[in-house]
Amino acid sequence: MTSTTESTRELLLSRIRDVADYPKPGVVFKDITPLLADPAAFAALTDVLAELCVRHGATKIVGLEARGFILAAPVAVRAGIGFVPVRKAGKLPGATLSQSYELEYGSAELEIHAEDLGAEDRIMVIDDVLATGGTAEASLELIRRAGAQVAGVAVLMELGFLAGRARLEPALRGAPLEALITV
Repeated sequence: MTSTTESTRELLLSRIRDVADYPKPGVVFKDITPLLADPAAFAALTDVLAELCVRHGATKIVGLEARGFILAAPVAVRAGIGFVPVRKAGKLPGATLSQSYELEYGSAELEIHAEDLGAEDRIMVIDDVLATGGTAEASLELIRRAGAQVAGVAVLMELGFLAGRARLEPALRGAPLEALITV
């Protein structure tokens, strides 16, 4: 677990809004836009994630589309390391590596520019939410296929009831999974 203080956790959690029946009936969506709009909360989140990158020896950050970009880019700047986006298929120009994965409602595909990662790189994957773990699992596969090492995965929030941690555990191969908040 991270060195996130209880007061920081409370601040972050207080800025996450529940939206009932979004995107479909029966789902309670965890909206992080109030957290992003609060400069103190966003700065606290950025600081904690940057500290994790430094602690785990990351040389670059991979941010997962789309909210992962919002979190990962300022963390990369704060930690003084590079940022590499993992995008949905067809969104990156030039040569890419792609990875298909299964979702609870179908399948999807992610892509990365392989030339942005090298054997000397230790990559921290950053995203907003760990749900079922499929997107994070696919990103770990892409990172390794690009020849880089996985330093870990860090998320703002883990939806524990969806068992994404259990799904992701084999793909982590011993790398840490850090969730600042678990609901």
